[in-house]
Amino acid sequence: MTEQAGRMLANDEATRSLGIVISDVSAGRATATMTVRRDMTNGHGICHGGYVFLLADTAFAFACNTHGPATVASGADVEFLAPVSVDEVLVATATEVVLKGRSGVYDVIVRRGTEPVAVFRGRSRALRA
Repeated sequence: MTEQAGRMLANDEATRSLGIVISDVSAGRATATMTVRRDMTNGHGICHGGYVFLLADTAFAFACNTHGPATVASGADVEFLAPVSVDEVLVATATEVVLKGRSGVYDVIVRRGTEPVAVFRGRSRALRA
């Protein structure tokens, strides 16, 4: 993990409280892993989509903050492809698509094993110093 990622994680209470593990952080890339807990389920007994989105958004955040300036999301979209059950392990892999000036686009695939369960596209904006 990069020094910057370590600082981010130390201050990221949401990520830590959900047991999300950050790994494989490198220029424009990051991986986040989360095990679905019972308290993450919705009224249908499956993982609430907000948690799947949050996992993808977390990988995105760490990937887009690998270039130096503090960077935040300017928008994001998600497509849910399959329901997720309690005790399943989800892995979100974020990859930079384009970085131009202060703006970036990142794709994140959330998988259960090898099966994609969600696809996320995040748009980032570096903050002015």
